Amino acid sequence: MLDAIRDFFRNSLAAPQADPGNDDRRLQLATAALMLEMSRVDGEVAEAEERAMRNALELRFGLSGEQVGELLALAEAEARESSGDHAFTSLINKGFSAEEKVRVIEFMWQIAYADGHVDAHENHFMRKLADLLYISRADYAAAKKRAREG
Repeated sequence: MLDAIRDFFRNSLAAPQADPGNDDRRLQLATAALMLEMSRVDGEVAEAEERAMRNALELRFGLSGEQVGELLALAEAEARESSGDHAFTSLINKGFSAEEKVRVIEFMWQIAYADGHVDAHENHFMRKLADLLYISRADYAAAKKRAREG
């Protein structure tokens, strides 16, 4: 199962192709996987975080509830089988533009803020991911501010 998931992510997160829809799909998959991890980092998935995660995937990417469920199921399988964040962020670094990576960080901050409290574990996880994704301090702060205000 892990090989099938890795193959799916490898193919989906491959370098951009001529099809602009492929970029959206790559961003959807990566965002769903990271959002799921973000929602769990403090040890509890609040209902507000779950709603924010689903709403972000539905509204930002124009997905149906069923498509969001499929994305989250794939992200769940990846989270169970994953040995850490480095392999996943490495794929993102190879296949995403700087702007896409900043958008992922912003989406994740929206999840962190959804329950009204940003836990120390959430802050640490976000800083770690931002470093692994080579997000500048300025872009990180701007994404956090947009998520907090949005």
